Amino acid sequence: MLSVSHWDFDGAVVTGQLVVNARAASTLATVFRRLYALRFPIRHMQLADAYGPKRSRPADEDVSDAFECRQAVPSPCSGGTGTGHWSEHAYGLAVDLNPLENPYVGCGQTRKRASLPYLNRSRLRPGMVTPAVVQAFRSIGWGWGGAWSGSTKDYMHFSASGH
Repeated sequence: MLSVSHWDFDGAVVTGQLVVNARAASTLATVFRRLYALRFPIRHMQLADAYGPKRSRPADEDVSDAFECRQAVPSPCSGGTGTGHWSEHAYGLAVDLNPLENPYVGCGQTRKRASLPYLNRSRLRPGMVTPAVVQAFRSIGWGWGGAWSGSTKDYMHFSASGH
């Protein structure tokens, strides 16, 4: 478990937790120190937000998390719920930041209606991934889903493999 200080959307400093691969913990701590210095806001990042009973999780589902034992999610272009191979999240080697503000997009679509205003990435709003956030992850060799080629982009997603 990685515990980090971060800014919330009200401008307060809070402590968040992520379950990550032990090999990545110290480098991810460095990334989150950079995000803190950038005053990058994170809406929800508590273990209960990601792993607690569904009824107690945030209703907006804007939960930043890392480890989740699951298959990779197919593009909104193709639909479905799984791809047949493990997600980088299943290994604790991926982080998703503010999924509402940084949607998974394919063919101009996203699965979450609340994310529709964030499909236009040219109008920067709090919680949206910026080049400085991308650079913080790139500094440890991690790739960003917003840089994928083609029409599918995962703006929330950072991973050790870049996938």
